[in-house]
Amino acid sequence: MSGMHQGAPPIDPLDALRAADHRPAHEVWRERIRGWFTNGPPEAARRGAVSLGLVVVALAIGWRLFAASEPPIEDSLPLAQVASTDAPPVVPQMDAPAENPTVAVAPPDTLVVHVAGSVLRPGLVTGRVGWRVDDAVNAAGGPVGTADLDRLNLASPIADGQRIFVPLVGENEPNVLTPESGVSGGEDSAGPINLNTADGSALESLPGIGPATAATIIAHREEHGAFGDVDALVAVRGIGPATLEALRDHVTVG
Repeated sequence: MSGMHQGAPPIDPLDALRAADHRPAHEVWRERIRGWFTNGPPEAARRGAVSLGLVVVALAIGWRLFAASEPPIEDSLPLAQVASTDAPPVVPQMDAPAENPTVAVAPPDTLVVHVAGSVLRPGLVTGRVGWRVDDAVNAAGGPVGTADLDRLNLASPIADGQRIFVPLVGENEPNVLTPESGVSGGEDSAGPINLNTADGSALESLPGIGPATAATIIAHREEHGAFGDVDALVAVRGIGPATLEALRDHVTVG
């Protein structure tokens, strides 16, 4: 007794038995849980259960607040646009067919003529339907100072592909190669034919003039002398006003 510490608490025999309990741990815990259901959990267990419950409640409240701070995905979607019933329907535009760049169609109101001779800029001239010889000569820069415009009918209408030669004073119109033969075509391809110097073959190249009419023109010229102007052709037998108008752009006098 003298070896025991003075003032030490007495040893509980039940605790000594529990300390000496060598049963498996699951049997010990099963007995303790069964005792809790029978006698209620000990004070420490109750305090732990309350603390655990408070933690669960705090986590639930925090999650609720966090979830509420995020806007629903529907709020980020754009609003649907409601079409007005008064607006006209949208008609899809059809693509225009691609134009063929290799096909060049000339405008129907244009023509191209060749102005040669005594002009400032001889060559091809692009004009409009209804032009006359004077328009084509001016489009080529106009005549030079020594050009003989009296040998041209400046008021005569021109056609597409026509050649207009402006001679100098005293100049004879040169022969021109024809695209058919590639040789000199004489007066019939050089421009207006001179009624006072043309032979039978040149006169026969005129529109509406055959061998008989060509011979009549030559006979009239030999009998009555040189033609004073183109209108004098109407005195030739077989040439009426219609034939004269058809020949007017193709003949001249000199």
